Amino acid sequence: MIPAGFEYARASSVEHAIELLGDEDAKLLAGGHSLIPMLRLRFARPSLLVDIGRLADLRYVREDGDRIAIGALTRHADLARDPVLKERSPLVAQVAEGIGDPQVRHRGTIGGSVAHADPASDMATLMVTLGAELVARGPDGERTIAADGFFHGPFASALAPREVLTELRVPTVADGVYLKHVRRAQDWALVGVAVARVDGATRVGLTSMGATPLRASGVEDALAGGASPAEAASRAGEGTEPPSDVQGSAAYRTHLAEVLVRRALERL
Repeated sequence: MIPAGFEYARASSVEHAIELLGDEDAKLLAGGHSLIPMLRLRFARPSLLVDIGRLADLRYVREDGDRIAIGALTRHADLARDPVLKERSPLVAQVAEGIGDPQVRHRGTIGGSVAHADPASDMATLMVTLGAELVARGPDGERTIAADGFFHGPFASALAPREVLTELRVPTVADGVYLKHVRRAQDWALVGVAVARVDGATRVGLTSMGATPLRASGVEDALAGGASPAEAASRAGEGTEPPSDVQGSAAYRTHLAEVLVRRALERL
């Protein structure tokens, strides 16, 4: 399909982007691999696209104390080969390397993927699993949002209409695994599972098992109580609401979650 008509403006800075977002129906365009498909299907019909894709000051990876700061416009391909991430938080690099195909990884950005708030997003699930902090800037200044409270529903986030996601801060994590099941190569995950040891505890996140990325609290509680990977994985479906569609039923997704959680825990 052809997108509905819209105006286009290229932002020269974050502040300029915030000013342009004063239009009541404006949307940000970064790499475009999340937004453009929705434009073509007319699920999104903004009157103005604000292009921030050339803001080089939002493209970086650097150490920040016990965390790693990632600029929101850093492309997936850059994350996959970044030496800081590979040494201090290799799970982020692993997830980035498995997103889409080379074209998507060389254009898509971590900030765009997370801000899009798709419950099938690998990177969004990882942010929730790791307990990341997300930095947003708007007309009233800068604020930090915990990943646990960032996602409100399918394609709905805590970002205000005139806020720009500028940075993501992830903890250093030595041990982590991300597994996902796809029907075809480069598809969105039918179900995905992130497992990581953060501050001495095992955290488990789920992709495509509800309206937002989820923590598998039942699995985490079982592990804290000394359960085996298989025993803990049997609780993967607790508190979830997986969809039923042409790709698979809710029961099938729950079964996949249990299998993938067990495999991820065994690999950790």
